[in-house]
Amino acid sequence: MLRQALVIGLGQFGMSMARSLASHGVEVLAVDLHPEPVEEAAEFAAEAAAFNAMDERSLARTSPQTRDLCVCAIGHESRESAILVTALLSELGAPRIVARATDALMERILRRVGAEIVVNPERSEGERLAEQFVSEGLRLTVPLGDGLRLSEQALRADMVGRSLAELDFRRRFGAVVVAVRAKGRLVLPEPHRPLEPDDVLMLVSDQPGLEGETP
Repeated sequence: MLRQALVIGLGQFGMSMARSLASHGVEVLAVDLHPEPVEEAAEFAAEAAAFNAMDERSLARTSPQTRDLCVCAIGHESRESAILVTALLSELGAPRIVARATDALMERILRRVGAEIVVNPERSEGERLAEQFVSEGLRLTVPLGDGLRLSEQALRADMVGRSLAELDFRRRFGAVVVAVRAKGRLVLPEPHRPLEPDDVLMLVSDQPGLEGETP
């Protein structure tokens, strides 16, 4: 489990990331150039500081090499800043760096200078919404990396009353059911329990939604 994280850039994405990490018990050091978002982050983060992360000495004082995760969430305001801060984190020995990109070129550069994971929130949200509209019953999809995604999928009418074993999701749909939301509770899948109309499946697959036919 993550114990300590450094989040640099407290815009909408960075603030959300810092707040979520803190809610899961991670000790977050939240950093931004401007004092206003730092004051907001101080309400939930273990530490919050206002300084220019492009200054190597100042950044070094945060000891990125000791953090389980370092997030460079600098976005639209400065591509150059995001790239430089990511490179500095890498040079300072940060073991795992997540960086935010605003386009494909920036994504490639961030990977080259040391980011292990690069996210584009705007693109991801657009793709998620598009998939949700075109895939029957798809409620939520979250990228997991390496082409896999976690999806929340409502049952199709022809699946109600059948069991997971009978439907054989891995072979027929190329998906693995990792949990079932039944009556508002998330439970482990029971292979031989008949599925009920309001059940929602949590799937891991390499494609959105369920493409294929039931037996």
